[in-house]
Amino acid sequence: MAIATREEVFEKVMSMDKPLCPHCQEAMSLWEVPPINFSDGLGWGEPFLFVCFNDQCPAFVQGWDHIQETYSHRASYRCMNYPGTTQFEFMPVFSPMGGQGQIIDDQVVAQQEALKEATKKGFNILAGCYVEKDGPAVLRLLLDPTEPARVRLKAAEMLGDIAELDAVEPLRSLKVGNEKIQEAITAAVQHIHARFFTRECPFCAEIIKQRASICKHCGKEVAGQ
Repeated sequence: MAIATREEVFEKVMSMDKPLCPHCQEAMSLWEVPPINFSDGLGWGEPFLFVCFNDQCPAFVQGWDHIQETYSHRASYRCMNYPGTTQFEFMPVFSPMGGQGQIIDDQVVAQQEALKEATKKGFNILAGCYVEKDGPAVLRLLLDPTEPARVRLKAAEMLGDIAELDAVEPLRSLKVGNEKIQEAITAAVQHIHARFFTRECPFCAEIIKQRASICKHCGKEVAGQ
């Protein structure tokens, strides 16, 4: 099974409602885990977390005295949450500004909103293409690297259902950097062949009938190939 990309995880987390800190009931901020962990060295296993940055939060306010008395260090706690769960834990901070450099700010949120709008628009176009059986339009969306990954993935899946045989060659030639999309392209080609009872000659790569014994293009024997 393909592993979700960081962008896909980000999109999923952005669609979630921000949890409330159980200590102060303030909405938590979306926080990007730094590439170098500064806690116990083990990491959190997530690229994004929700963190409470309310300086009046009791956990943060009382944490300074607790850590000073217990460990003789100048530090406190910020409450954090694993996205999509009810699991809340503490992470250490060594100043009131600690960790704030990784807060997902308004600009990033705006970019994500633009991505969501582009994805919605792409899905609407695909829905119309499916009704009209407009394979070339769907193929153009798939070939466009500026389209959101979810739109291109859906386009690849849809082509298996509606594309003609002439879509096989551009699909075979297309290489993308997304593993899920690439897998969907391969599956779409297989589905197209299944619909038309065809396959590709193992010698010249031209399309031939599934039950052909001799390739009509290169003359090679393909029975059993």
